[in-house]
Amino acid sequence: MLFAALDGLNYVLVIALVAMGLVVVFGLMNVINMAHGELFLLGAYTLSITEMLGGSFWLGIVLAPLILALVGLAIEELVVRHVYHRFLDTILATWGLSIAIKQAVVLAFGPQSRTASPPFDFAVEIFGAPYPAYRLFVMAVSVAVIAGTFLLFFRTRFGLTARAVIANRRMASCLGIDTRRLDRLTFAFGAALAGLAGAVMAPLMSVDPQMGLGFLVPAFLAILVGGTGHLAGVLAGSVLVGGTDTVIARLWSPVVAQIVVFTLAIIVIRLFPRGIVGGRERR
Repeated sequence: MLFAALDGLNYVLVIALVAMGLVVVFGLMNVINMAHGELFLLGAYTLSITEMLGGSFWLGIVLAPLILALVGLAIEELVVRHVYHRFLDTILATWGLSIAIKQAVVLAFGPQSRTASPPFDFAVEIFGAPYPAYRLFVMAVSVAVIAGTFLLFFRTRFGLTARAVIANRRMASCLGIDTRRLDRLTFAFGAALAGLAGAVMAPLMSVDPQMGLGFLVPAFLAILVGGTGHLAGVLAGSVLVGGTDTVIARLWSPVVAQIVVFTLAIIVIRLFPRGIVGGRERR
């Protein structure tokens, strides 16, 4: 039972890590990035290819967020910035981009799955039973990055500037804030988070062109359930979505778990349109 809880916590934290990048981009830029799952898979491929070329896991884990930050800058400059003020167009543009990235990965590396090796494969004894140390490492990285993101947005000048733009973009621009530069940095930061999440999860799952979708959908549900305008909402939504999925999948099956999660999400969104953290709408 303890190990099931640890596995569930692992899943919840990774969903939160992926969703954090999504909600930062949406909150600041009002852009729903449908290609976020593909940024996740590119991070996993970065680690796998680094190891294939003779590099270490640690080199791959450093390169993944850096390369994905550059990819994010390119996407923002070439695609996203042209459709900022057309909300539906951002969905269509990034959805098309996600398809293009997946097909590019298939053409470059083939449709078959790849593998990535963890830096250590020993187990840690917890109450007398072995538990994979790498899973604990993934949880530690996720907690550290999530905490770092909160500190960045609530304890630094950059975070204060970003929250000012979220509150009132026009007023922030009038006060001299370079919103264009902030948009670039924010999108790159969101892409880097996705890349890091993909890299740390690569040794635990099959690295293939479809892997991003498995985390994109739960991340979106976590944001909708928790609240789109709050970083804390990401954590609340991730716990509800990831925890429910893990428990139901163990008690019944993954298919039943997905049905329950989607049903629960519909109910929560109906009762709390602004998410759990946002609370009920006043009438």
